[in-house]
Amino acid sequence: MSIEELPTYEEVLTYLKKKKRTKHLLLGNGFSMAYDTNIFSYNALHEFIENLDDEILLKLFDIIDTKNFELVMNQLDNFIKMTEALNKDDLFIQQLKNAHKKLKECLINAIQEVHPEHIYKVSEEESLSCLQFLSDYLDEEQGNVFSTNYDLLLYWSTMRNEVEIPKDGFGRDIENEEEVKKGMEPEYSELYWGLNKLKQRIFYLHGALHLFNTGIHIIKETYKLESFLLQNIKTRLENEQYPVFVTAGKADGKLKHIAGNKYLNYCYDKLSEITGSLVTFGFNFGEYDDHLIDAINKATKFRESDEKLDKLYSVYIGVYSESDLVHIKSIEHKFKCKVNYYNASTANIWGLIKPVVNFDIEEVAS
Repeated sequence: MSIEELPTYEEVLTYLKKKKRTKHLLLGNGFSMAYDTNIFSYNALHEFIENLDDEILLKLFDIIDTKNFELVMNQLDNFIKMTEALNKDDLFIQQLKNAHKKLKECLINAIQEVHPEHIYKVSEEESLSCLQFLSDYLDEEQGNVFSTNYDLLLYWSTMRNEVEIPKDGFGRDIENEEEVKKGMEPEYSELYWGLNKLKQRIFYLHGALHLFNTGIHIIKETYKLESFLLQNIKTRLENEQYPVFVTAGKADGKLKHIAGNKYLNYCYDKLSEITGSLVTFGFNFGEYDDHLIDAINKATKFRESDEKLDKLYSVYIGVYSESDLVHIKSIEHKFKCKVNYYNASTANIWGLIKPVVNFDIEEVAS
């Protein structure tokens, strides 16, 4: 079967609606590339670690045996404080500080390379089209959206169009409750993750650049009237707060990082619990993505819910090319649920194309 013979994206949705099947969405880098191939055609946030040319940083990543940026930055912070407290050689301390500074600068440079300047670089038409694409899942009672992308396109699209705040699990506490009881105006905390996690529908499986670990809370950075998001990220880095994102190469390294972070672990568990059908877009299940296949396979096990048995029945994988199709077919045996394919180029995410219906999906669907 060739790409042209595969069902379109709209046909997949039509079939799942007809079957009254709960559906979920898994986004990969192709979601961002569909917006701008030139910007998102490579993983700059992974490459910035791969291409470091600082001897101390390379040794540190090797000693700790990780590519977890957040962990290495915290280790550097602590090591600098320890060496200063123990009155170690000033030259050595300065070398550590220079390495620390360089690592942060590398991250900022990588972010600048892969992002439009700010939210309004994404046009109104593009963001509304993206919201409609996401609404096919978020408007369902149980539908979820999972993303493996670090970038901010998903965040921008939902924020700009005022998607219900609890959908990402973050919320604010009132910090002066006693004063409020006396009639004063409430003062709110930053956006902490966990306050609305039971209502969460959007999950960043590998973290994202607007999510920060303070050591106590996972918080969400937002735009402020006086500064754009990139500047806010720089400020947090200076305050020794680091973005949560998984940069490990191999699947076991990614899983280790995920298990050590309460937000990432929760998102991974939610993927492992989905029922109905999973639709993927721009995600090719590469050689280092077996941890996500494992999560999908966990979801295929029957479990009792509201006096009925339910599970994940099928996955619909979007493919762009014949080589994509060949690759997915070669790993199809790894999945414990039914694997279907559709022509990913027919998905209208950013308002650039109109899908063409030309295939009887019932021939291949499950």
